[in-house]
Amino acid sequence: MSWTRVAELADLKVGTPLRVELDEPLCVVRTGEDQVFAVHDVCSHQEWSLAEGWVDDIDGRPHIECGLHGSSFDLADGSPDTLPAVKPIPTYAAKVEDGAVWVDLAQQTNDAPVPQHY
Repeated sequence: MSWTRVAELADLKVGTPLRVELDEPLCVVRTGEDQVFAVHDVCSHQEWSLAEGWVDDIDGRPHIECGLHGSSFDLADGSPDTLPAVKPIPTYAAKVEDGAVWVDLAQQTNDAPVPQHY
């Protein structure tokens, strides 16, 4: 495991996505007091930063919606909920510890391929 500190929890506003550059672009979202999610930041439909979208609650689960075409993804498992996206986005282990947000890119929590756009 290789945890990387990506932000201070106090700097993350609940429901506001943050783009973070590690070995790949990530979108980090705080959804509660100390609940955070980390997903690949590029929409699986078209090359667009998910951090430029917004966070919604669908059926009690947090989702991120792409600002380009409106595709929505479950932050917990990366699955798409609305077209035009039909492929999931990678999700990664994230935690809050000592007031900071940590992500481990080596711990992808689903089997979604990293989006490839040409």
